[in-house]
Amino acid sequence: MRSFVPLLALLTHLVANSAIAQPFDHSHAAWTALLKKHVVLVDGGKASQVHYAGFQQDRAALKRYLDSLSKVAPQEFGGWSKAQRMAFLINAYNAHTVEKILTRYPDIRSIWDFGKVFGNPFRDQFFMLLGRESSLDQIEHGTLRKAGAYDEPRVHFAVNCAAIGCPMLREEAYVAARLDAQLEEQARRFLSDRSRNRTSAGGGRLEVSNIFDWFKEDWTSGYQGFDNRAAPIRSREQYFAGYAELLADRPEHRKQIEDQKAELRFLDYDWALNDARR
Repeated sequence: MRSFVPLLALLTHLVANSAIAQPFDHSHAAWTALLKKHVVLVDGGKASQVHYAGFQQDRAALKRYLDSLSKVAPQEFGGWSKAQRMAFLINAYNAHTVEKILTRYPDIRSIWDFGKVFGNPFRDQFFMLLGRESSLDQIEHGTLRKAGAYDEPRVHFAVNCAAIGCPMLREEAYVAARLDAQLEEQARRFLSDRSRNRTSAGGGRLEVSNIFDWFKEDWTSGYQGFDNRAAPIRSREQYFAGYAELLADRPEHRKQIEDQKAELRFLDYDWALNDARR
């Protein structure tokens, strides 16, 4: 009996540590189920719309998922890999954005209907995350974009602000095991979307989303990405050169982008709600 007690204690310790070490990815399955059900791919999968009316019907399931996020303690989060933490934060941002919209849906035309000073939807601390009151800006700018934390400019293709001009809400949750591939697919989808990134009719000019203007520093700081496999990004022109085939149809226009000679112009951002009913 004496030998059994230490063995039982050891097994209990191992099981407990295993549970702590387990990634949170399996818990994102609930978010994936909701996204697969209520995200509508458009334009050949280069963009998406959100069926908020459907999300409204499944709001209880959404809130259960959000509750699971809020239960994650800072100590648990800190023990995860960089990719696990990043996937968690992106999913939290997107899920809380949907919930924010649902608080006023269907009487909402843009996320800015909440207000730009009072009620600002991005600065409003309307949820708990990692043990404290938090906001969408805290996730995106205070954590994901914090210098030295993730240094991953492709995060801009993953977080969704409920606007048509924003890169699409992905039809599945982000998970650590496939995060690099998911981010890269999001980048390629967005850059292929001619409504938001394109060459001018006569060539010579590259017309791209305002995201590349607002967050210029994320493409000029030598970031290599969360896994350090990508080449350092030192300029927007350098970044676009690697995706010339997505941004232009004609060979001579692609050559201008590859040679980093295309003049950049930033397109107006469409803040209308990305509602599938539109």
